[in-house]
Amino acid sequence: MRLLQALFFPPEQPGGVSSMIPYMQERFQSSRWDMEMFWLPKRIRNKGHEDIRFETFDWTEYGDSPTVQKYIQTYRDYLWWTKLRIQKPYDLIHAHHPIAGLAMKQVFPEVPLIQTIHSSYEKELILNGKIKADGPEHRFLGSLYRELELKSERMLTVSRSFADYLGAYVDHPERIAVTPNGFDEKRFKPVPHENDVPQLITVCRLVPAKGLDILLKACAELKKKGFDYVLHIIGDGPYRTELETLAKQLGIYNETIFYGYTLHPEEFMPFFDIFVLPSRAEAFGSVFAEAALSCLALVGTDVGGIAEQIEDGVNGLLVPPEDYMALGEALEKVITDPLYRYELARSAWDKAKSHYSLTHAVNELKKLYLQYSPVKE
Repeated sequence: MRLLQALFFPPEQPGGVSSMIPYMQERFQSSRWDMEMFWLPKRIRNKGHEDIRFETFDWTEYGDSPTVQKYIQTYRDYLWWTKLRIQKPYDLIHAHHPIAGLAMKQVFPEVPLIQTIHSSYEKELILNGKIKADGPEHRFLGSLYRELELKSERMLTVSRSFADYLGAYVDHPERIAVTPNGFDEKRFKPVPHENDVPQLITVCRLVPAKGLDILLKACAELKKKGFDYVLHIIGDGPYRTELETLAKQLGIYNETIFYGYTLHPEEFMPFFDIFVLPSRAEAFGSVFAEAALSCLALVGTDVGGIAEQIEDGVNGLLVPPEDYMALGEALEKVITDPLYRYELARSAWDKAKSHYSLTHAVNELKKLYLQYSPVKE
């Protein structure tokens, strides 16, 4: 069976898709399966000039927005690149971004399309202050879900909570299936270690939606109470300068290390003790599964896919979003009690191995793909 995994970002980009799809490829290389990947290179800009039309809505109603114009131009570029580069036919296409799925279906209308929605671009833009709720950009991006529902044979997403979110935008929410991301268990190797000072780590893009301002305030409370710790922030983004300034204002800059973007944080994540990320929204939260496979204690917010990965007090701790005092108290529990911290980490590791391993994800996808296997005469 000839499979195409259609991405938007190149595989080396951070995020859930890049954590899974490149590592799936070797699991599919056999006499029965032939899987390839495709994406839009960063250098491809303003190449496409095709007239864009959708069947379920008129995008030109929102065409005055620069954000919408940029999205449409990227769609044109993806179409242009697809037509230029893909010559041979495939039996099935699995797309991991709305632009990828819509472009593939336009170029190859007879090929079955499975579409996975990994996250909400519009929700992220709203939380990051880039667009307004119910504004033209929000309505445009929300309309794409119904277009994807029409064009794809199967719609998937990565958590039950995000499936519920998508349900408001489509005609048949009951048809959306949930398939969590999978992570190559061979990449994550817990390392026995003892840190005299508890080491906290977070890995994310530095944008307001990730709630790192709340994390810094929580850490300031820990310092006020006299607890020793080091906070390692791995990632980069437009919010970095503000976060560094906030850390200085709160008097915790010396306890905080800003690394910038790192390609493979899983290589040294096992040497830390506690993973913490107080996101304001999260479709799945791939980095929690990665931290669990590294056998770290997990502390997160009770939102989206995070709350589906963590059972509070069993394999991690959950706190309300925006509540830095509650976050500080949760961190205090795992900082002051190493045995409790280990018990949470071990339970998180057990769940991640059984629910979020790449082996499990690949087996589930193979079952799904075989439903669309071409009939041999």
